[in-house]
Amino acid sequence: MKLKNKYSFIVILVLIASKSIGQVDTTTKFSFTNFLQLVKQNHPLAKQANLITKSAAASVLIARGNFDPKLFYEFNNKFFDSKTYYRLGNGGFKIPTWFGIEFKGGYEQNQGAYLNPENTTPNQGLVYTQISLPLLQGLIIDERRATLKKAKLFQELSVYDQINTINELLYKAGKDYWDWQLSFTNLQVHQSAVNLSQERFNAIRKTSILGDRPAIDTVEAIIQLQDRIINLQQALMEYRTKSLLLSNYLWLENDIPIELTDKTVPEIDMEYDNTKNVIPSNVYKMDSLINIHPSLKIYDFKLKQLGIEKKFKQDKLKPSLNVNYNPLFDSENLMVGYQNNYKWGITLGFPIFLRKERGELQLTKIEIENTSYENINKRNELLNKIKLTINEFNTYKNLIDIYNKNVNDYERLWNSEKQLFNSGESSLFMINSREMSYINAQIKLNEIINKNQKAVLNVEYSLGLLNAIY
Repeated sequence: MKLKNKYSFIVILVLIASKSIGQVDTTTKFSFTNFLQLVKQNHPLAKQANLITKSAAASVLIARGNFDPKLFYEFNNKFFDSKTYYRLGNGGFKIPTWFGIEFKGGYEQNQGAYLNPENTTPNQGLVYTQISLPLLQGLIIDERRATLKKAKLFQELSVYDQINTINELLYKAGKDYWDWQLSFTNLQVHQSAVNLSQERFNAIRKTSILGDRPAIDTVEAIIQLQDRIINLQQALMEYRTKSLLLSNYLWLENDIPIELTDKTVPEIDMEYDNTKNVIPSNVYKMDSLINIHPSLKIYDFKLKQLGIEKKFKQDKLKPSLNVNYNPLFDSENLMVGYQNNYKWGITLGFPIFLRKERGELQLTKIEIENTSYENINKRNELLNKIKLTINEFNTYKNLIDIYNKNVNDYERLWNSEKQLFNSGESSLFMINSREMSYINAQIKLNEIINKNQKAVLNVEYSLGLLNAIY
């Protein structure tokens, strides 16, 4: 009675496991390419990466604001002891230009009993203009021009920052996809192993009842079936865990997260020779590819920004010499005022020791040298990483052929052992041993294929091409 109950328990476990896997027969396949495209389109980190370029565009807008024309108006009034000491009014506009020249124009009207003679204007007011020109420091470059140039470079640099961010996201998502795919293919192998063991157990049980086989064979068959059911349940748990991890990358357009269900399975029928996506290991081609890598392009733009900063710091070593010329106009007769009235002046300044300016220039030069070393080191690291990943790809591609042959050979041994077993010339132990070798070879082949797919992903990632490919 206990043995029958044990048989019934085994059958129930098999039915439960079969039901868990059997759902995939009516499922849809979720390809690797479609998965990465969905991640790139809807994942919050991908959308966040798009904000990098928007932020850079805003920085350019801010820098351009330094050249915006400005309106101004100033009014000061002093009234004391029932007297108007002075009333000063001055309004107009300023127009800075790219070439360092600044234009200014306005209207000034001042009154009062104690007005400073310098501020005296005609009763009807005074119209004036001003042209300010730097002749030494600030003639070639100044802070406004340097800021705008660096902001424009930052806008171009932000594109590669965005690409790097998306490449990193797609790389992590791609690795999790292949982990999910491996867990699914192993799950299928374990399901097939349980089905085989169940069929053998049923057959041995019947022959044991008829007396053609010893009862001890049923015990061995039960143990084998139990072990495989345990392996199946563990594989099922692994598959569901990987499915949940993959769900972290799945989002709808309106930022709603979604989860994978048992009705969605990975793509398994695919070509494993993905050389069309992999750049051949050619040093000359590699040098040209490495030069356009997003990570290295970032260093290029950083060096350009530092070059602008260096030029600005060098300009600060010059004396500051500004010339101001102000034509003055009588508001009642503008032409007369232009011919006879003006104001002009020179402003000269120069630090004696230039310690601050020389120190800032030295720091900029050090930063340029430091960034150059980082660029050289990064280029060498990327080049070696690309060669390594391509070598891994080629190795695993060759191993797939070897392990395919191994699986076929183990299957032949297993089929041969089955024939011997059916004819009574082999034992249950031997056929189980052959079968386990065949099952283990299938799992090993799945792992090699999975490593090959990850190697393809590694090559595309190390070349910085994931964003362009998907």
